[in-house]
Amino acid sequence: MNENEFISGLKIDMAKTVESYKKELSRLRTGRASSALIENVNVEYYGAVSPLIRLASVSIADSRTLIIHPWDASSLGNIEKAIQKHDSSLNPSNDGKSITIVTPSLTEERRKEIIKQIGKLSESIKQELRNIRRIANEKIKTLEKEKELSEDASFKLQKKVQETTDNFTEEINKITRNKEKEIMEV
Repeated sequence: MNENEFISGLKIDMAKTVESYKKELSRLRTGRASSALIENVNVEYYGAVSPLIRLASVSIADSRTLIIHPWDASSLGNIEKAIQKHDSSLNPSNDGKSITIVTPSLTEERRKEIIKQIGKLSESIKQELRNIRRIANEKIKTLEKEKELSEDASFKLQKKVQETTDNFTEEINKITRNKEKEIMEV
């Protein structure tokens, strides 16, 4: 068994978990305009349901304003309805050519709620990392029982697995702190 390949595979799995965490965080409404706010909006268009990003371009005018320019102006009403249905706190305005969404500023109470959400999400991601570590350690122990790894090699590999897990956990903590800091900015 090649230790480097084993650790490399572990790092890939953990990196995917971190990326999914970043994606989840980008979907949280923080009072700043982000195309991720409407990334999952599906619009009924000529009898078929299509993702908004296939029907329009999305641009960020300033830190709180999103502008949606549909390829087909006749779809404006459907896009507006789909956005309101997706997130009732977003208030799109239609000028006949484009849709403008001004993200409302967050209250102190809402900021604290978002930070709690982030904390829960962070813990669930750390749990995923621990599950990946557990599976890796089980594989190592199985290899040791089957005499494919010596006891010393098994110990060293488990130590590397723990170090890798600690590094990714610290990365999650850093991402979480940065997001919380961003949310608390007024």
